[in-house]
Amino acid sequence: MARKVTWTEVAWSDLEAVANYIAKDSPHYAAAFVREARDAARSLAYLAERGRVVPEFDNPSIRELFVRNYRIIYQVMEQTVYIIGFIHGTRDLWAFWEREGRPRS
Repeated sequence: MARKVTWTEVAWSDLEAVANYIAKDSPHYAAAFVREARDAARSLAYLAERGRVVPEFDNPSIRELFVRNYRIIYQVMEQTVYIIGFIHGTRDLWAFWEREGRPRS
């Protein structure tokens, strides 16, 4: 069964911020990167459990998939996969989450 994949507003803003940063040097590369991230997220409709459980969360429904050096952080529900964050892999997730005022799910 395919699930619906939904980007939260805050996760989409994360991706846009990365794209805007990349676009300063290369609009073409920024567009290609966004396509790659969106394609990876879309693939979760059929393969949501393929990502690993996010180590910072103690919740098996919150998983991550890497796109280059970035983490697509998502929550798997029965019928929907919610993309809840898009963050560089070297960043401290909790520091970023708290600075953004996001809840610790």
